[in-house]
Amino acid sequence: MSQSLMRALDLLQELAVQPATLDELASKSSVHKTTVMRLLHAMEEKRFVVRDDKQRFRLGSKLFELSSLALEQRDIRAVAHPHLAALNAKVGHTLHLAAFEGNEVVYIDKFESRHPVRMYSRIGLTASLHSTAVAKVLLADMPRIRQEQIAEGINYVKLTENTLTSPKALLDELAIVKKQGWAHDNAEHEAFVHCVAAPIRDASGSAVAAASFSVPVVMLDYEGLLGLLPDLKACTEAISEDLGWTKPKGISA
Repeated sequence: MSQSLMRALDLLQELAVQPATLDELASKSSVHKTTVMRLLHAMEEKRFVVRDDKQRFRLGSKLFELSSLALEQRDIRAVAHPHLAALNAKVGHTLHLAAFEGNEVVYIDKFESRHPVRMYSRIGLTASLHSTAVAKVLLADMPRIRQEQIAEGINYVKLTENTLTSPKALLDELAIVKKQGWAHDNAEHEAFVHCVAAPIRDASGSAVAAASFSVPVVMLDYEGLLGLLPDLKACTEAISEDLGWTKPKGISA
């Protein structure tokens, strides 16, 4: 890599920390001030840096444009796969990755349990909007008015004794999910399986996917299921960070 390019990248790294004047940047550089000025002017012409009214250089709009394009090109499944594979290897229970495709929540990846009991679910199947943890997580991130529209249009098939059966019941639970940051399927879709899910966020902070553990009730009771949450949330947060999300300060896993 050429010395000029390396020096330009070093300058961008400095400006990523905070805006700086030419003199401030030159004082930290190993090259002459005129060289720093030449590099800054070249980057300014291409909008990689910009000057404010105090003559301080800061990162320019071109960098943010390229960053946005780079993030858009990152396929959620590809980014999530190694994280989920590692979690599956650690814990051993079935993991699902799901996202909205049109008006449906679809399973886009799956990691089988290493235990004898397996889930019938498979990649490409849709997840019930009123009875699955992944759907609740994704719905909870939507504006309330959109939640209400979707909730009113659901056919509330009662799949188990615990299935939610009305728009009000679903909306009330979505409010809880939004506040706590995770969702459960308390044997609502299948009587012998319960699930816990957490959101995966992109750079905008929007929930673009959800990951869940699905475990037979005979293997783990409900408290045991919730015991999987710390590992699951740590995993989904790591995936989110790879997608450009920044964890808010003061929020613990």
